[in-house]
Amino acid sequence: MANETATLAAYVANLRYEDIPPEVLERAKALTLDFLGSAVRARSEAESTPSLLAMLATLGLDGKGDATVCGDAKTYTPAIAALLNGALGHSLDFDDTHADSSLHPSAPVVPAAFAVGEIVEASGRDVLTAIVAGYEVCCRLGNALDPTSHYAKGFHPTATAGTYGAAAAAAKLYKLSADQIVAAFGVSGSQAAGSLQFLVNGAWNKRYQVGAAAMNGVVAASLAREGFIGATESVEGKHGLLVGYSDDAHPDKATAGLGKIYETMKIGVKPYPSCRYTHAAIDALIAMRREHNLTPENIKSVEIGLHRNGITLTGDAATKRHARSVVGGQFSMFFTGALALDQGSFGWDDYKRLGDPAIEALADRIEVVQDPRLEGKSHPFGARVSIESGEGTLERLIPDPSGEPSSFPDAAAMQQKFLQLARPVLNERADRFADAILSLDKFDRIDRVTSLARL
Repeated sequence: MANETATLAAYVANLRYEDIPPEVLERAKALTLDFLGSAVRARSEAESTPSLLAMLATLGLDGKGDATVCGDAKTYTPAIAALLNGALGHSLDFDDTHADSSLHPSAPVVPAAFAVGEIVEASGRDVLTAIVAGYEVCCRLGNALDPTSHYAKGFHPTATAGTYGAAAAAAKLYKLSADQIVAAFGVSGSQAAGSLQFLVNGAWNKRYQVGAAAMNGVVAASLAREGFIGATESVEGKHGLLVGYSDDAHPDKATAGLGKIYETMKIGVKPYPSCRYTHAAIDALIAMRREHNLTPENIKSVEIGLHRNGITLTGDAATKRHARSVVGGQFSMFFTGALALDQGSFGWDDYKRLGDPAIEALADRIEVVQDPRLEGKSHPFGARVSIESGEGTLERLIPDPSGEPSSFPDAAAMQQKFLQLARPVLNERADRFADAILSLDKFDRIDRVTSLARL
């Protein structure tokens, strides 16, 4: 390990809008738009939202501030806005994914950037630069942690590495020096937390801990701004992130190609509102259903092969076969696979089919196994699907799900996904908000954009 903390801090401090390639800036705008669509919709529809808001009221943390929460009529203090937007944007499980690190970069980074950007009256260019800085930090730290090892220890990388990404974005907007950012990262190391225990009962921890990562990043950068002394070497140190959170860390991946290779361009988006490890199989099931005119009646059995991480998150038959909660469904290869086979599509509104007898019957015919052909690859999200039907055995191997960088949707498709989520909440202002996000760097004040997301 060789000064990864200081190297990342210097990168964040020195990054300029002019240094970022145009295609990276365009991708960051598209990813931001994608994330905010989920946040807007979840404010009114995610079942965990009322308890989050009630908790803030009980603790007196819902006071008026200057930061926007998407789909909400009131404004909040920056840390609370970051918490809520992070939790909301991750609640539908429809937000972006960085395959190599197996984390969701926008969920901690974008809320932190918007919250601090509003209070410092930052320009759209400044906010966009901060978002890219945050993406690069959290994705690289996720790579260095090694997602398979990180998962095996029971950690959720979006909440752990994501705290550093949120701190990087906030620190950039505060215009902190490299030494101050080292301090912010030091505080982040004490706050980086996120357990996979939510998988056991479909708990809402996953949503909260990602929102907490956004909030903690804002807090860490704010402390550093005020001269707070944070731990040094919080990434590579004796008790640092890579030592405590992984048994197979790769420190070199934290800084490899920094400033030349943009991990931002490796972030993919989701066509379905569920764990990314289910998506390649869903793609295959929908295609095979269509091409072979499959109906539930002529499907005898289905075997879905996944990477071991996919098994950990979505493939345990004892706990996942018959999902009863939205989170349970989001992390069930059985429910999502049955849904894809039954109707040939899958969207947010389809969670109303949890417990549907037709879906339950199909889920009983699905088995999920670890497929060695999917191990040892740079991207762990592939799937192999075998269907026993009236036509015999049908099989398909999908190396990567749709929405990865090689099949990234065009601008029209990205905007359409956003509008499907946001229009029921924002009505005609959804279109204006989308246009503003996609031209973010043309605004001299970010609050002229965020105001469009308020009710």
